[in-house]
Amino acid sequence: MDLSRKRLDFCLLDESGDRVEVGVAPPDADGLRSLARRLALHGQPLRAAIESMNGARFVHDQLELAGWQVEIADALKVKGLAPLACKTDRIDAWVLAELSRRDLVPAIWLPDPEVRAERERARFRLHLVRHRSSLKQRVHAVLLAHGKPCPVSDLFGVTGRELLQRLALPEPWAGTVTASLQLIDELDQQISGCESELRQLGADHRYIPLLLTVPGIGWVLAYTIAAEIGDIDRFAAPRQLAGYTGLCPRVYQSGNSDRRGPLAKNGPRYLRWALIEATAHACKHPLYRDRYQRTKARLGKQRGAKVAQVDLARKLAEAIWHMLTRNQPFAPASATSPLAA
Repeated sequence: MDLSRKRLDFCLLDESGDRVEVGVAPPDADGLRSLARRLALHGQPLRAAIESMNGARFVHDQLELAGWQVEIADALKVKGLAPLACKTDRIDAWVLAELSRRDLVPAIWLPDPEVRAERERARFRLHLVRHRSSLKQRVHAVLLAHGKPCPVSDLFGVTGRELLQRLALPEPWAGTVTASLQLIDELDQQISGCESELRQLGADHRYIPLLLTVPGIGWVLAYTIAAEIGDIDRFAAPRQLAGYTGLCPRVYQSGNSDRRGPLAKNGPRYLRWALIEATAHACKHPLYRDRYQRTKARLGKQRGAKVAQVDLARKLAEAIWHMLTRNQPFAPASATSPLAA
């Protein structure tokens, strides 16, 4: 099945690979129920594959309720397995059907509803924070455009609000600042509510108390990392978790040539964000400070700090794997019960 915003193209193959039926269905609940009844007339158990994208999980859940066996395929790996000279929705559906028939679907791990709810809470909180940051940047831009200095460290604290009230900005910029401040206050309340909920729910989570012992990881980052990892048992080694974060470089090898490219970024971006945020504090921790400074100095001012941060984030990911696998808190290498860090 190939999913788009308004349609679901499907291609039904038999065991020998011959096309039985090709068509289109609406990707809503009624359309999927109708599709299930329509293909049930063939009287055989159905296996299906659909590429990973927004809405694919809904299609997966609805068709599994109808008795189908549905796999969600990694879109990048599908492209690598079946590169196409001509690409249409109908051809994409046939490619996925053929991969499913040959049992070659590069299926992704599907989190259960509880993990999906945890991810949504953490991601929505980050969404609100980014909106708040955008509004604050807009207020600073208005002051800069009108030559107004900002002598306070926090423009949105008590002293900063008093300063903004004394400014005589012309319209419509004064209205922009007033509306932005009102939205910032409302977002503050929403974010505080989200964080309180994360604290309450995280108190019973088996991973979060362990993650809080890692340098640079607080409540919000711990909840985000736990939600994005899901089940640590699906990673057989720390290198696999590091690879899942997308913080490893791309590798190009051919003959004697071995080159490293930019970061793969093939995992959840929220997990990468949380680990990079944690390194901002972990780089000052005695256990990681020397490693961070050496990498930073070796690569120079232009890119040394960024590469050192990514290197440290990978080390944190490996330490997290050992912690969660052994159910032990973080410990430096010199501790009585050391963990790989």
